[in-house]
Amino acid sequence: MDNTSAGAPGFRWLLFIGILITFLSVIGRLLLRRRVRAAKLRKWWTCTGDNFHEYQSLKVPELNDDLQENHLHRRVSLYLNSLDSTEDSDFINLFSSTKPNDIALSLDPNQTVEDTFLSARLSWTYEVSAGAGGCEIRAFVLRIRKRDKRRILRPYLQHINSSVEEMELRRKELRLYSNIAAESPDGSGGGGGGRGRGRWRSVPFTHPATMDAIAMDGELKNKIKSDLEAFLKSKQYYHRLGRVWRRSYLLYGPSGTGKSSFVAAMAKFLSYDVYDFDLSQVSGDSDLKMLLLQTTNRSVILIEDFDRYVSDQSPATVTMSGMLNFMDGVANSCSDERIMVFTMTAKENVDPALLRPGRIDVHIRFPLCDFNSFKSLASSYLGLKDHKLFSQVEEIFQSGATLSPAEIGELMMVNRNSPSRALRSVIVALQTNGSDSRGLGRRMVESTAASSPDEFADSDTVGCHDGVKEFRKLILLMQPVTLFVGKAKQSKAAKVGPFQSKAMMNDDDG
Repeated sequence: MDNTSAGAPGFRWLLFIGILITFLSVIGRLLLRRRVRAAKLRKWWTCTGDNFHEYQSLKVPELNDDLQENHLHRRVSLYLNSLDSTEDSDFINLFSSTKPNDIALSLDPNQTVEDTFLSARLSWTYEVSAGAGGCEIRAFVLRIRKRDKRRILRPYLQHINSSVEEMELRRKELRLYSNIAAESPDGSGGGGGGRGRGRWRSVPFTHPATMDAIAMDGELKNKIKSDLEAFLKSKQYYHRLGRVWRRSYLLYGPSGTGKSSFVAAMAKFLSYDVYDFDLSQVSGDSDLKMLLLQTTNRSVILIEDFDRYVSDQSPATVTMSGMLNFMDGVANSCSDERIMVFTMTAKENVDPALLRPGRIDVHIRFPLCDFNSFKSLASSYLGLKDHKLFSQVEEIFQSGATLSPAEIGELMMVNRNSPSRALRSVIVALQTNGSDSRGLGRRMVESTAASSPDEFADSDTVGCHDGVKEFRKLILLMQPVTLFVGKAKQSKAAKVGPFQSKAMMNDDDG
């Protein structure tokens, strides 16, 4: 009797612990599956609520009555395959995309996915049925509440079209177009192996430059990116103002400051093709207009070294009037969503009529390298955020010495295996007065590359005696050439270019 009474409390404790463990395990399973159970609960609630609403079904067949492709079906397919609800569904088909790193999603036959738009819930079902002759009939069926149809159907279809256009724009292969001479023997203007569009020949545009990789002041870069993003969203705004949906940029600065790379980064940022106008291949005003009319929407219209062309002493094939019409004439209004970019070394000798607002909207100066640009280059080329030689480099920049980003980047690239040696070679180039050693970057790179790594690593001073001596010899050899070029520029500036106005001619004569 005593043993039985003594064992009863122990049994109760064991029973209590067993019940507690069972309860906790059930709670744990519920917590682990809360998302699944919540989804099932929402689905049950939705199905219950559907019984109290009237629905209408709209079918989007793959083929139209003429057995031709229904483009809306293709767009709906691309749109649905991009939805989060499709990716989160219980079953989905995976396919390789045109790009090696992309995976395409696809619905299974008779699978349903849901979407929301303007607080309305919609569902799409991919129906596949057998038709005459054993062929499959494919269609997407949209199920929508009747009370929501009038309010959202048209905006929803417009939303699908715009979303797909944006996706296709991001996925498309960018191309670089170059114009060819009109008087080619075969009548097509030659062309090499690229694809053609009239007088244009194209190749894939695979330039690696991106906005993030461009060495530029961060605040200025963000302003340009914001300006481009605002342009992309301003179609209705431009049309409401009665203006062509176009924006033009002037990139000016010395050679080697990254203007061409920035154009490539802009094109990739916008996912626009590039039309590179070679004005030397243009036979006249009408020819320039025809080339412009053969360009497409969503493209960058590029004219490089514009200042050299307008100040050229050879007879001009394109008149001042023709160039002004090219920039903002009626022919330029035949296409939408285009960016026009002009690059030049300096804009002082260019007729202001070519640069006024409306023809050039944004002016962006690309200066020679300063210390902030140098740090950006060191981070990109050498992976350096800081270094003991940075203070010495900053002092040299503050003294007025400078080089172009291309020259500094080349020195860093050749010496990328030894960041210290790369910085020392840059300092030597700056100390020999970068403004006088323009064009000697290649020679300096070769001289630095030929030196042994230990020769720089063991030295506490920057550079070496032989390197400085070599540069002094090079500068002495280049002095007559520099003077000759300076005189040539002076005599050239005294003449009147083909695009200079009469007012400018009078100023020069005076």
